[in-house]
Amino acid sequence: MEPLGGWQFEDSLFAPSRERDPGGGAALPSGAKRCEPCWFCGEADGGEGDGGLTASKFRADWAYRRREFEKALCEYSNCLLLLPASNIAMRRDVQEGQARCLSRLGRHKEALDIAEKMRNGATNTDHLMTVLSLQFVIYQGLENVEKKITCLQQLICLHPFNPWYWKLLAEAYMGLLQSFSPLVIPETNVNQSEEVSVSDSGFKTPTGREINLQLHSSDSQKEGPRSSLATETKGQNAVTCSSSQAVKELLCASEESERTDEGKHAVSESWEQNVSKKVGIKACASFIRARLLLQLTQLQQSSFVLENNRKGQKEIDDKVAQLGFRENSLLLMTKVMGQDIIPEKLKEEFQGEVKCIGPSALSSLVTASATEFENKWFSNLQDHLCHFDRQFCSDIYLPPSVT
Repeated sequence: MEPLGGWQFEDSLFAPSRERDPGGGAALPSGAKRCEPCWFCGEADGGEGDGGLTASKFRADWAYRRREFEKALCEYSNCLLLLPASNIAMRRDVQEGQARCLSRLGRHKEALDIAEKMRNGATNTDHLMTVLSLQFVIYQGLENVEKKITCLQQLICLHPFNPWYWKLLAEAYMGLLQSFSPLVIPETNVNQSEEVSVSDSGFKTPTGREINLQLHSSDSQKEGPRSSLATETKGQNAVTCSSSQAVKELLCASEESERTDEGKHAVSESWEQNVSKKVGIKACASFIRARLLLQLTQLQQSSFVLENNRKGQKEIDDKVAQLGFRENSLLLMTKVMGQDIIPEKLKEEFQGEVKCIGPSALSSLVTASATEFENKWFSNLQDHLCHFDRQFCSDIYLPPSVT
């Protein structure tokens, strides 16, 4: 099951209860209550006891499940007011519910504030994982790709063998790849550039800028430098010439200006292509690691869990094919990204050990920056790719738009 996609509620909490066989069922203990459907809805005035708090919490969860976020937020807030400070576990759960409701309602700043308070009060890895998952959901609502990537990288630091975190990270890199704005190349019409319209008053350059060519002596005396050819060509050598010579000089200046602009755009295009290649490598490598982990875990899975696993692998295959890497590069990525994957480590990962340490020690378990994470996982990979295939850095294909 994919994490971070939203809360997963236990259906049995809200489903109708099963009736016992009157003839064969054991008698209910004295004072016991039968769990009827939506039993919590009738305890709005349950008071501050455990029963009243539980009913209030269930009403909030039920409203959230039904996407009634305003109502759910109100219920969570009321429940938090009644909760004693000693009930830390339930307080964190209710605060998370508040933050998710606020995020759904577009109040992202308030949601982030709650998440930050929860992070400051975290005392174990489970707390930190919950906060990072919550922050990811909030940044997803904000469409902040960079922050989403940071949250996922920190989650992977806690659980490096979780395939779903790697898959989400790869998808976030794909989103970053899409966020690169297409290069703006100035439109030039070659045919029009060869045709220069000259009149008594002036002409238009290939870029469409109209330049005045009336060089009367009286105008020159009145306007001074503005009438000189040096000003019109923006710093070119000043010359005294006839109108036909002026046209030639201005055309040369215009062409040189265009060549300078094209040079700048060429540098920008080269830089952006280089960045796109690096992001594409990170996306593909993350997909491949996720697929390796899913392939190893599917041997112990069945039912809908196995179905989700296979569905995830199919999605990964489609995305990797979309990136257009060559087969030898994909094989090398598979080798590098799977170096540390062994069954024993996977078993430890899914045993779910929770480390109970202080807030300051928790921060040391996750990387301080994206650069540290990417240096650890991807810099070695890029070195291997370039060493393995000298043509990789120059001829790798990445589509301009990835969907």
